[in-house]
This record gives sequence, structure tokens and C-alpha cells, in this order.
Amino acid sequence: MAHTIVAGGGIGGLATAISLARHGHRVTVLERRDAFTELGAGIQLGPNAFHAMDRLGVGAQVRARAVYIDELRFMDGTTGQRVASMPLTDAYRERFGNPYAVVQRMDLYEPLLEACRRHPDVELRVDCAVTRYEQTAGEVTAVLASGERVTGTALIGADGIRSTVRRQLVGDGDPRVSGHTIYRSVIPMEEVPQELRWNTVTLWAGPKWHFVHYPIGGGAYFNLAATRDDAAAEALVGKPAARDHVLNEFPELGETARRLLELGRDWKAWVLCDRDPVDGWTDGRVALLGDAAHPMLQYAAQGACQALEDAVVLGELLGGSGADEVVQRLEKFNAERRERTARTQLVAREMGRQLYHPAGAAARERNAMLSSLSAQDMYDKVAWLHGDCDFVADAGVRAGARAAEARAAGARAAEARAAGARAAGAAR
Repeated sequence: MAHTIVAGGGIGGLATAISLARHGHRVTVLERRDAFTELGAGIQLGPNAFHAMDRLGVGAQVRARAVYIDELRFMDGTTGQRVASMPLTDAYRERFGNPYAVVQRMDLYEPLLEACRRHPDVELRVDCAVTRYEQTAGEVTAVLASGERVTGTALIGADGIRSTVRRQLVGDGDPRVSGHTIYRSVIPMEEVPQELRWNTVTLWAGPKWHFVHYPIGGGAYFNLAATRDDAAAEALVGKPAARDHVLNEFPELGETARRLLELGRDWKAWVLCDRDPVDGWTDGRVALLGDAAHPMLQYAAQGACQALEDAVVLGELLGGSGADEVVQRLEKFNAERRERTARTQLVAREMGRQLYHPAGAAARERNAMLSSLSAQDMYDKVAWLHGDCDFVADAGVRAGARAAEARAAGARAAEARAAGARAAGAAR
């Protein structure tokens, strides 16, 4: 049985572990922290994420925890004008085959963690920070901070945007700091006035800022996220922020949106980071996945979705592969995922620039453009992302992988026949 090592026990790492285990691999997950848990508040899951979760066997569990919202609503944050909305109910679900939903991160993470714990071929280890890797023609070794060495047939770096595996594999330094600071708060839904408990993901866009809110936790909580394009130059991760500071960062916010922002408490701040797309995520028996491979800004709401897709494709490509096929299969994984994820990274950046933060005439032009779109127009624009069920850039790649597998099986059978003939000759 092939043994794959996964560096990182976040959403991408656990999804990869269960995908590989379901395709016949023994998997060891090495998590640098002292527990398997997930930080953060709410995330959005498009239909493509549900397609992936179903293939991973956790779709039903996540659906049971999700909030199925009625629409994505775009508002002018200064005037309070409703600019556009994309309905997410019957026609949307019929077209894309699955719903659009919002969850707390733990509502996605825990089903993945439970699936890994139940699977006999998944080993979960904490306090195991991977610092580097070494490899030979036949195996790869993850070297831990403790000095321990863990060896397998493949190593998947799913260790996030500041991946140590990426540092060795790509060597492109620190992530790109976007200059955008996001403030997050989660409050009980009972504290939200009844008339403001909209079952929507609502975005209020203003000059160099935007504010998003939606229900999470089965509707028991309200997620608030306010982002300012403030030219922040240093990355922050979950730093406490004073309530007065957050309110003062958004002075132009209209009346209704300000009522909601004022409900927030225990604010924490992050400075958003991403990286430029790269062509190569593999080095022999080592490959990157999720944020380690293609970290993206939040504006397309696809970070977790793309990591889930990665995990599905990787499991399908490595399933049934022998140790001598791993390098080729990882290269195919890179080839299948590179175009789609790079496009998503760049679209996320452009959404922040062109849709979320324009001012003046540019904002008016944006409003006119968005308000002119029908629901069908909007579905057409997101179809490449929300509607993809195969998650591949080139459908021929998978056929090539199957052909390569058949050729390899034929070669092994021929070698077995030759060995048998040699043995028979020796016996004579």
C-alpha cells in the first residue's frame, strides 16, 4: 500500500487525507499545532465545494450544519442603494446541481476530521512541524522540527500560505501583502434586530472598503466582516481590534449598514495576503495543495472550495498508483489544477479592485453595470467556477492518466511473464 505524508492538518490537509485513503493509500497527517482545530469564523461554499464534499463522503454532514441563503446581495455602502442580487434558490440550484451555503469553519472542518479519525488508513499526528524534505528516486522523507524523520512514497504540502514545503519547493519568499485589513466579529443572532436578519450574503461596497454579513451556525450566529484598503504593509493574523477603532475605519457607511456594524464586538484583525500564480507545484515526489499552492484573496469566496477540489483530483489521480508512478501522477495533478486555480486567484484580486472598492465615477459605472445584469447573466458569469464538477483544466489529462495506468499495468504483467519464463528456463 502506498504511504502518503500530508504536511498540514487544516481543511485542505484533512480533505486530502480522506481522499487518498478512500483511494487505497495509507496516509499520515503531520500537524504543527498541538491539536487538530480550525481558526476563523464564517466561510461561503459554492456548488463546486458540495460536489467535492460529496466525493469525499462528507457532503451530508456539512449540509446538516449549513445555512442555505436566498441570494448574494450587492449594496452601495454609502447610499444604501440596492445595486444587484443573484438569487440562489430554485433556478440556481437546478443549473449548478447543488446549493450555495454559508457555514462556520468548524462546520466544514469537523466532518473532515471525523472522517479521518474513522478511517483505519489515516494517522493523525500533532506537534509535528515539517521543516524540510529529502527524497530519493523511490521515497521522500519529511524532516520534523524535533529531528524525527517520516518517510513515504509522496509528500503533500498542505501547510498553508506560509508553507515550509513551498519555501523549499518554490522558494518565492513571503506572501504578498495586499494592503487590505479585515475586521471580523461573530455575535449571537438574538442580538440582531428582527428586521435585519436577512437570509443573504450581503455586501456593502464603498470607497476603498466593503462590509459583508451573513448568518452562520445553523442561523444561531451572525458573521460580520469589514475590510479597509488601508495600505497595510505588515501581515496580521487575528490581532484584537478595539470596537471604536473598527467603527472609525468606516465613517462613510450608510445608516442600515452602520447599525449592523455597531453590533460587533470582540473584533479581530487580519491583513489579507496572497501570492502570484506559479506554474510548478511539484518537485519529484512532493506537491503543494490548497493555500500552499495557490493562496487567494477572499473576494471570490473560493479558498476552501479550491482546496476541496484539489483533494478530490489528487485522490483520483494517485488512486491505484504504484511507487514508480507517483512523480508522473503528481505532475498530472499540477497540470490539471494549475489553470483553474490561477484564474481564480487573479479573478479574486480583480473583484476586490473593480467591484468592492471603487470610488466616484468608477463606483457609479460599477453600479450601472451590475444593475443591468439579469439573474441568468450572473449565472453565466459564475458558471465556470460554481458549476464545474470535474475540476480539471484539460479533460484529456485524466484520460491520459488512465492510459498511463493501463500501460503500467501491462508492463508489470509483461515483466511477471518474463520472470516466470526465466524461472522456468532455470529450472530446466
